[in-house]
Amino acid sequence: MTTAPTAPNVAIIGAGPAGLMAAETLARRGIAVDLYDAMPSPGRKFLLAGVGGMNITHSEAFEPFLARYRERAGDLRPMLDDFTPAQLREWIHGLGIDTFVGSSGRVFPTDMKAAPLLRAWLKRLRDSGVRLHTRHRWRGCSADGALRFDSPDGTLSVRPAATLLALGGGSWPRLGSDARWVGELQAHGVAIAPLQASNCGFEVAGWSALLRDRFAGAPIKNISLALAGQATRKGEFVLTEKGVEGSLVYALSAAIREEIARHGSALILLDLLPERSQQQLAQALGKPRGSQSRGKHIRRQAGLEGAKSALLHECLAADTFNDPQALAAAIKALPIELLRPRPLAEAISSAGGVPFEELDANLMLRKLPGVFCAGEMLDWEAPTGGYLLTACFATGRAAALGLLRWLG
Repeated sequence: MTTAPTAPNVAIIGAGPAGLMAAETLARRGIAVDLYDAMPSPGRKFLLAGVGGMNITHSEAFEPFLARYRERAGDLRPMLDDFTPAQLREWIHGLGIDTFVGSSGRVFPTDMKAAPLLRAWLKRLRDSGVRLHTRHRWRGCSADGALRFDSPDGTLSVRPAATLLALGGGSWPRLGSDARWVGELQAHGVAIAPLQASNCGFEVAGWSALLRDRFAGAPIKNISLALAGQATRKGEFVLTEKGVEGSLVYALSAAIREEIARHGSALILLDLLPERSQQQLAQALGKPRGSQSRGKHIRRQAGLEGAKSALLHECLAADTFNDPQALAAAIKALPIELLRPRPLAEAISSAGGVPFEELDANLMLRKLPGVFCAGEMLDWEAPTGGYLLTACFATGRAAALGLLRWLG
């Protein structure tokens, strides 16, 4: 075993957005920072989030923005007040990366990529003296309080002045967020809210072979989705071999998951044609179809074809198609029963983690003085749209400032 010399420095474990922001916050204030990560390079999940467009934050007004964090909005408010989405954009501009607001209100780097932002950020951190240690997997704390790591050079033991954990949740474990920290913190008496899939797909009882073979992966666009007790949302989702996924499903994933937990399943209602009323559809579908096939008649009068038409036939009894009123009602509220979320490893993010009740106002663990937590390992969740990253940045900064206050 090799032992690092004792020094008045801070150890940050986890080189994702929260850990990197904590490192920058501390280094700017003259703290010596050692940043450890189990992966060969930092920001693996951050880079994956940038595939298809790096959605960094959202431009909506602050109160609606804050409400996206649901029951944890009150806990996150002071941190998001202190590092707002607007301030996050200014911080990105300071790295030499321009941003723009898309039509949905989402904020992106001008080139839509994560890699240039991460490269500029890592350079700034190196220039400020942050020491990055990759391939260092945290193995917990020894009996005397030292941090233990598996490193390329063997077992390493370090004793920093304080430790900040930014180890992520439990989604996409191959990128480093494998949740091994859960057992370690529980061994020290820290209560952990069970990790659950968030921003995830859901399974149905089973699609027909026709739907699976011909339409798995097909988008269902320009629809509205409703869940009992929730506001209707417009958008799109994707049919999968097992069920449904995509942005519209992700936006309601927390509510769907909770409904399944309460009742064993969740019923979602799809409006396949939100721009047309039920009365208009019933009148159009009630027109004589003559020699036209039923499918062609529905396509001509309602504009339903492809995956939407297949989904309609999948979910409705055959005699419904003979009743224009019943068919119109079904098109406006097509029921799909969801039975379970897809596995946590496939989810975009995770719910659960370290409850705020286990932390003091500085985000320090009450049962482990000198150990602070930030990022997705905290017990909060949010939909996609920039909310996840914004809270990771904000909590990383807040935990670093709390650590500074604790150090005095």
